[in-house]
Order: sequence, then C-alpha cells, then structure tokens
Amino acid sequence: MRKLVIAISGPPGSGASTVGGFVAKKLKMKYFSPGKYFKKMSGKKNETEAAISFLKTKRGTSKSLHERIDELQIGKARKGNIVLEGSLSIHFLKNIADHKIWVYASKRKRAERTSKRDNVPVTKALKKVLEREATEIKLFKNIYGFDYMSQKKIADLIIDSSNLTINQTVEKILKFIKSNKLKPRVSKSD
Repeated sequence: MRKLVIAISGPPGSGASTVGGFVAKKLKMKYFSPGKYFKKMSGKKNETEAAISFLKTKRGTSKSLHERIDELQIGKARKGNIVLEGSLSIHFLKNIADHKIWVYASKRKRAERTSKRDNVPVTKALKKVLEREATEIKLFKNIYGFDYMSQKKIADLIIDSSNLTINQTVEKILKFIKSNKLKPRVSKSD
C-alpha cells in the first residue's frame, strides 16, 4: 500500500495549519507541523506572538535548531502516511512529498483570521502577521539562502483561500489528491 506524503506551506495566517490538520483527519493520516513544534518552545499561548518572540531569540535564530526541526520533518515524511504543514515543508519535502500544496490568502483575510484566533483587534493582527512574515523571510533567507515565499513556484496545487471556508479549502485539496492518484511506491526494501 502506498504511503502518501502531503506537504502544505503558506504565509502566516493563510490557514495552512488548520487546513493541514483537517486534510490529515479526513484522510486518516498522521499530521505534523514543524511550526507548532517550534512555537511550543516559546511558552506563549498567542500563536503569532509566540512565533515572533521566539524567532527573535538566540535559540529561535539558531541554524542548528532549525536544521534539527527540518530533519525531524524529513524523517516523519520518509515513514509516509502523513500530512506535514510548515513554512518550509514544500522546500524540504520537494523530493519526498507526493503532493505539494501552497495555501495563501490576502493580507486582510490573514489579519482577520489571526485576529479571531488570537483574540486581538484586526489592526494589531495585521501588524503582527506582517511582522511575522518579514521576520520569517529574513531569517530563512539568512539560514537557507532563499525566500520561502518562492515555494509557491514548485507547488503542485496553489489555493487562494481568501474567500473560502476551511472546509472548502480542504475539499479542493481532497479533490486534487483524488484526481491525481499515484502508482504504488516501491521502497528499496521491497
């Protein structure tokens, strides 16, 4: 049986994490988010604040920490039967993932979603979403040498979720996966 691997990436507040979790649940697959794993280290409950504050610490900017998280993500992907959602998932899983999906939304919609999730005013959420995005772009450029927003170019499916509900976005992904069935993968141990 094929051990499917799905990589989902997108800018902060685009809904990629929520969508990834629902896709995994619908497909009865495991789910892993390097970003959620990373954010737990900050100790803050507000997701956006957790990411921003931790990304500005010595540990949060540590290349070795990010490489360990990347290796963890790659290891989980190699086992298969998983949906991985992270800022760099498409990049690091480009040769492993069966489907690479980029989910994005307008800045305004990302701010509205973040406002609701973090229980802050939309104006503050917009400022924080843009700050987080700029911080991530700069950090990942310094560590890896590329703009993580460019992953959109290698995605198999690009979804603008601005005017879609989570369920509609999930359904688009499931329809795409179903219409792009893959042949069984033969591992080297077979």
